[in-house]
Amino acid sequence: MRMSNYVLLWVLAGSFFLPHAVFSQDVMGDGSQPALTLEQCIQYALKNGPNMQQALLDQEIGDREIKSSLSGWFPQISASASGTRNIKLQQQPIGGELITFGQRYNSGIQFQVDQNLVNRDQIFAGRTSKYVKDQYEQNAKNTEIATVVDVSKAYYDILLTYEQLKILKENLVRQQKQYNDARSRFESGLVDKTDYQRALITLSNVKSDQKRAQESVQAKKAYLKQLMGYPLDLDIALSYSYEKMQQEALMDTTQNLLPENRIEYQQIMTEENLAQMNTGYQKWAYLPTLSANYNYNWLYFNNSFSQLYDQSYPTSAIGLTLSLPIFQGGKRHQDIRIAELQQEKVFVEKTNLEKQINTEYQTALSTYKSNLYEWRTIKTNMDLAQEVYDIIKLQYDEGIKAYVELIVAETELRTAQLNHYNAMFNLLSSKIDLDRALGNIGNN
Repeated sequence: MRMSNYVLLWVLAGSFFLPHAVFSQDVMGDGSQPALTLEQCIQYALKNGPNMQQALLDQEIGDREIKSSLSGWFPQISASASGTRNIKLQQQPIGGELITFGQRYNSGIQFQVDQNLVNRDQIFAGRTSKYVKDQYEQNAKNTEIATVVDVSKAYYDILLTYEQLKILKENLVRQQKQYNDARSRFESGLVDKTDYQRALITLSNVKSDQKRAQESVQAKKAYLKQLMGYPLDLDIALSYSYEKMQQEALMDTTQNLLPENRIEYQQIMTEENLAQMNTGYQKWAYLPTLSANYNYNWLYFNNSFSQLYDQSYPTSAIGLTLSLPIFQGGKRHQDIRIAELQQEKVFVEKTNLEKQINTEYQTALSTYKSNLYEWRTIKTNMDLAQEVYDIIKLQYDEGIKAYVELIVAETELRTAQLNHYNAMFNLLSSKIDLDRALGNIGNN
């Protein structure tokens, strides 16, 4: 069994220990898999979703990069070996004699230890490691928030489509009965054939709407599986309560906007700190670089290769290396100025982000309020359409109203019912967007 399947079993097992909801639960699925609530879908996506997995891998890569950059403070130990066969040795006449220098075979083994004492690159890496780590964590948090938003919307989209299918199924039963009644009246000679023909047209339209909704559910479930990292060979069943969804769609619209609650603002603050440190780093270019070193060499010389390593001539040294840049053609001054300009740029981005966050909040708030008003209005219209249909249906059965009026009333009722669920989805989506704009998601 794959790892994702094990995680799925744990998520499902956890549902048995959760408090039972006070609302009745509906289940959507073929019954082959236990039904998942929204919370379980989100938790599964946070563990198995491809975007979350990539974000967590990036975070782990970032931790390794930080450790790699800080490793320069530790002693750097190396060893090397070399061997040489001199084809032509150096010769020089001295005192009337031709003297040959060196041996035909040379070899050496070197052991070297270097230790940074003062190094601006290492100082910068040490001071920025915390903020670099924060960056990766914030990127993962941003991905987590986006996952919660996307999974929630996909979940609600499927469930409200399922509610629409229930309405269409009820309409289909009602239309089938009306068609049968109209056909019986025509065959009895009570009405002409236009009544049952109209009923047949309406029945066909309902079947077409039902087929379209059924097919869309499969595509929407595939999208939810993609977001969650859910196994493609398993059907996904969803558990929900429409009454609970209605309550969850309502929220307090008097909450104050605090930009610091937004992950984007936290990211820009981290970027601002890094830009400030980068300016300091460029100013450290005037600092010298100081390092200590120690080496031990084993040297070997001999004219015979078989006797080359019979005797060594070791050397050893310890020392300090001080490097002080004096003049670089104005490069350091320009680098400092570039860093200062980059710092100013981040400040401008932060100021603009504050305005952008406020715009997103105002847009999300106005959209939520308008969707809430529209949902309540459509809900009232749906109740009225149901009442009108019931009255006209009764009058039609008594022979008071014409069949065309019944069809109009039934069509208006079906439209109002479907619009009601579309309005509910828009309301839930705008509520999620408002929570995100306020920075509520991920901070609970």
